Amino acid sequence: MKLEKGDKLQIQCYKHNGKIHRSWDEAVVLDIKKDYIVFGNSKTNVIESEGSYWRTKEPAIMYFFKDRWYNIIAQLKKDGIYYYCNIASPFVIEQNTIKYIDYDLDLRIFPNGSYKILDRLEYKYHKRIMKYSKELDIVINNALSELIEFYKSNNLIFNSDINNKYYKTYLDYKETK
Repeated sequence: MKLEKGDKLQIQCYKHNGKIHRSWDEAVVLDIKKDYIVFGNSKTNVIESEGSYWRTKEPAIMYFFKDRWYNIIAQLKKDGIYYYCNIASPFVIEQNTIKYIDYDLDLRIFPNGSYKILDRLEYKYHKRIMKYSKELDIVINNALSELIEFYKSNNLIFNSDINNKYYKTYLDYKETK
């Protein structure tokens, strides 16, 4: 599929066992870089695997990487930008849908610059019941370390001005559709 800025896709998150975990009904292409694609959405519908659904509360700028084992979501809240970073497989796009496998571990970055690693127990549980290989375990743990270093390096993805600019681009696309 040839992506263009302004295209609207869906997002599907799977677990290692191939079962869908969660889906979002909107991701608008804001920028296409060599190694990642930037998407935006706001107050989009989210459907959980068991069928419940909810709507996101704030705008989000999402970075999906072609070769990195994580994705990054900048959540634009009233009190600042929070980053929710998922340890996940690199994405694929099929039938207007971004797809990836979520590997439980998350990094939450707060507006004050502090961060916290989330869901270690969930990771241990899924690693055991879904039989993650030793090689996959190494890839996942290396991805978490790489992600933390990526954040500490002050990459532009974690720059509030950049994310606010992408949000303005998202709003411009929404006005023209």
